Amino acid sequence: MNKGDAPLSESHAQGPYVLRGKAARPDPRKVPLRGDLAHIALAGKHFVPHYSVPQPRSVMPGGAPLLAEPADGGEELCVLLEGDSFEVLSIEGDWAWGCLSINGPVGYIRGDRLELVD
Repeated sequence: MNKGDAPLSESHAQGPYVLRGKAARPDPRKVPLRGDLAHIALAGKHFVPHYSVPQPRSVMPGGAPLLAEPADGGEELCVLLEGDSFEVLSIEGDWAWGCLSINGPVGYIRGDRLELVD
């Protein structure tokens, strides 16, 4: 702060993104939000470089595990059942990142365990 500058008061804070210090980080297993990407429903609530419109896919027969990271043997968050609709937000190699709903759970599923929803 330069000499003579007055500190900003709460009355100067305007707009939806006001810097007030460190913000609490949402649980990445419950909120479809990463540092680079978020579900389009979070626009205006969380600031990221990109927002994604979910692409619904059905889970293939036999179901599939939803993992915390894109790696076989990773922490299993839950098991998706055949026919569950999974909202794909990003494809990274053999893995799809997304959620069951805006309220989670959020994680990675092998892309070959998903089919297009009719």
